[in-house]
Amino acid sequence: MPKYASLELPETPRLAQNIVHFSRALRRAGIPIGTGRVIDAIHAVLAVGFTEKQDFYWTLHACFVNRPEQKAVFSEVFRLYWRDPQYLEHMMSMMLPTIGSIKEDRKSFMAEKRAVEALLDGHMPQVLDTAEDQDRKTLIEVDASYTVSETERLKTLDFEQMSTAEVAQAKDILHRLTLPVKPLPSRRARTNHRGQLVDKAATFRASLRQGGNIQKLYYKKKVKRWPNLVVLCDISGSMSQYSRMVLHFLHAVTNNKSVGWAKVHSFTFGTRLTNITHHLDTKDVDAALAAAGAEAQDWEGGTRIGECLHRFNINWSRRVMGHGAIVILITDGLDRDQESDLDKEMRRLRLSSRRLIWLNPLLRWDQFAAKATGIKIMLPHVDSFRAGHSIASLQDLATVLSEHDDSGEKLRLLRAN
Repeated sequence: MPKYASLELPETPRLAQNIVHFSRALRRAGIPIGTGRVIDAIHAVLAVGFTEKQDFYWTLHACFVNRPEQKAVFSEVFRLYWRDPQYLEHMMSMMLPTIGSIKEDRKSFMAEKRAVEALLDGHMPQVLDTAEDQDRKTLIEVDASYTVSETERLKTLDFEQMSTAEVAQAKDILHRLTLPVKPLPSRRARTNHRGQLVDKAATFRASLRQGGNIQKLYYKKKVKRWPNLVVLCDISGSMSQYSRMVLHFLHAVTNNKSVGWAKVHSFTFGTRLTNITHHLDTKDVDAALAAAGAEAQDWEGGTRIGECLHRFNINWSRRVMGHGAIVILITDGLDRDQESDLDKEMRRLRLSSRRLIWLNPLLRWDQFAAKATGIKIMLPHVDSFRAGHSIASLQDLATVLSEHDDSGEKLRLLRAN
């Protein structure tokens, strides 16, 4: 735990009320906390005591934190709420626009940002300065209202850089996205009076009822055949924020029956492969993703891409890869499994699919190069290699599907190697 200033009790402490208010701040920062956990926290603090700040910190931590990604947010909200001497100045500085490169510790930066938003609850505090202070300060006004619309800015923003409010807005946009696809050419045809092909079989059958005389020509029309969509989404620790947003997008695609997919099959993988297709069929997105999260037990774990692709090729490929399936692989390619034959499994996956599209959030960096072993092995087997870090990158999928010769960044990276 970071070293914070000593915790001082107010003259008239209201411990229960403060803990309740603290839990509400955590909830606004993105940590799901119900009434039962708040009551448990109050009882736990009463049992442990309120003499040492470190004991108080870990008591609340044990009651409110149950996932690894919640630790940073909890730590920042705790520091700002429980009497950090400079919490107000810190919050104000966090709310001002920042110019420059992104900090190396991006998780800590986003945890601070969400903690500030939770405590301010959307309102900027007013600071009263003395006349002397006012004379020393320079008023700088920045009007960015006409630079770019909020929606357009949000579409290009990295999922990992979004605040809690921006994530909620992004999810609303993702639910309205569609992923249209063109029908595949088919050799089958059905009788249709508006068709342009003569249905010889139907014409001859009708002539038999007239003694062999052909009195009318029957026509047929090629039927439309729609492909399956198969999505393999990496949910390892390095991909957790991206995979959550992608699953919201997949839920929208799965439940939009007007875009033409024969069937949408969704799988998650980290250390093991999990089929979540039936969960995403649920209309309610919150219930669908909650069930999918409960089904996939390897959230934010390690990455075994080769082994998981092997499981897919052996157990699921023949079941879901019919109808000229298009496969979208969403992963950063950082495989930790050195024992699997990743090259063999990628080759088999490519041969089973009509098109294999790889979305990699690491492509958000302009200086990205295929240096990791897993990326080097996987890249030659994909048809298109695209970024997958923002709403705009997911919107570009429609273009990729309509242009069969689109290879994205694949050729550039292969030439660079």
